[in-house]
Amino acid sequence: MKDHILAVVLAGGKGSRLEPLTRDRAKPAVPFGGGYRIIDFTLSNCLNSNIRQMLLLTQYKAISLDRHIAMGWNRYFCREMGEFVDVVPPQQRIAENWYQGTADAVYQNIYSIEKEQPDHVVILAGDHIYKMNYRKMIDAHIESRADLTIGVIPVPRERAKRQFGVMEIDGDQRVVGFEEKPENPKTIPGNDNLCMASMGIYVFKSQFLFEQLCRDATRRGSRHDFGCDIIPSVIDSHRIYAFPFMDENRKTEAYWRDVGTLDAYYDANMDLVGVDPLLNLYDEDWPISTYHPNYPPAKFVFNEECRTGHAIDSIVCPGSIFSGGEARHSIIGNLVRINSYASIEDSIIFSRVNIGRNVKIRRAIIDKGVSIPSGMEIGFDHDLDRSRGFTVTENGVTVIAKNERRHFITGDIVRENYSIRENEILVEV
Repeated sequence: MKDHILAVVLAGGKGSRLEPLTRDRAKPAVPFGGGYRIIDFTLSNCLNSNIRQMLLLTQYKAISLDRHIAMGWNRYFCREMGEFVDVVPPQQRIAENWYQGTADAVYQNIYSIEKEQPDHVVILAGDHIYKMNYRKMIDAHIESRADLTIGVIPVPRERAKRQFGVMEIDGDQRVVGFEEKPENPKTIPGNDNLCMASMGIYVFKSQFLFEQLCRDATRRGSRHDFGCDIIPSVIDSHRIYAFPFMDENRKTEAYWRDVGTLDAYYDANMDLVGVDPLLNLYDEDWPISTYHPNYPPAKFVFNEECRTGHAIDSIVCPGSIFSGGEARHSIIGNLVRINSYASIEDSIIFSRVNIGRNVKIRRAIIDKGVSIPSGMEIGFDHDLDRSRGFTVTENGVTVIAKNERRHFITGDIVRENYSIRENEILVEV
């Protein structure tokens, strides 16, 4: 394409509904599927769509995200050829405020965007899981001579309530109505169960974008948000079109997930260990790129009665050692050690977790660096889990955060070949 395209990725949200996983990291930096981060899916879509100029706008708790981009993503781009993925923290060049909304985040970086002189700007969220060729959307945007094109996907009406921007579209795919997170969303004509929802993916003519951002910045009472303010204000006066989601995942059901809650995050991960998961991570035609550290292969040792290192229906990442312990229907991150007689089921274990002997874990998410003392049971008694200070979700998933020290009675502790203190979980800082 001759048109100059710049992608702006919004990666600065707090992700408060994912607490405690976002207590020390931005939501886009949360691990997903064992070896990935959430941000990898949006960036891989850009890479696979041959969009090689990206600004990544960060804000809260961005150091791990910044490190991930520096170590894993800069190698895909050649600065001498004009390619880049630049992490842009809040610079307060325009105002002395944090970003007030999605539109304000872009507006406060308008100088960085103008400097690249793009013809069109693609604005993306950095916290969704999906596969999409943005070039197809850009082509449709240019062909229709649109000022703004919005990526859309049908969602159930009950799910759309207070969750999505919902739009009305005519037969030419032109947007004729828009409501941000309505209480009573309008449905698709002929189908009272589905609404046409915004995916938070926008393609703007650059000059049109600059004009609207500057105009919105001076508007009193504006929330400075694309869905709440920018889009409703231009529907009647400009060419606003919808682009139906075209899934590169190539399954019978279109795959797009907002893993914004702990239960949604857990369910999306657990889908990956199925025989035929909805999200295909093994598609060589649409690879998901990430940072791959130089870790040794996973290892499984001991084959004795009641003491066998093995994993069934699970994802196991490099560097992990199953030293006589087992995992079933679980995701095991990098450099995890599972010691003898330990059992993990239906759980997500982040990197550098140490599971002591005779530990039993069920339906849990254990964050990076936690060391579980021998003999503990997690996920079996939710009242006990809460009394230890752990988070238990509405659907009964126990979550243990990193960077914390919890005290509780564990009974007799069988000592391992690693250092622990009695009656404590030790967490790597």
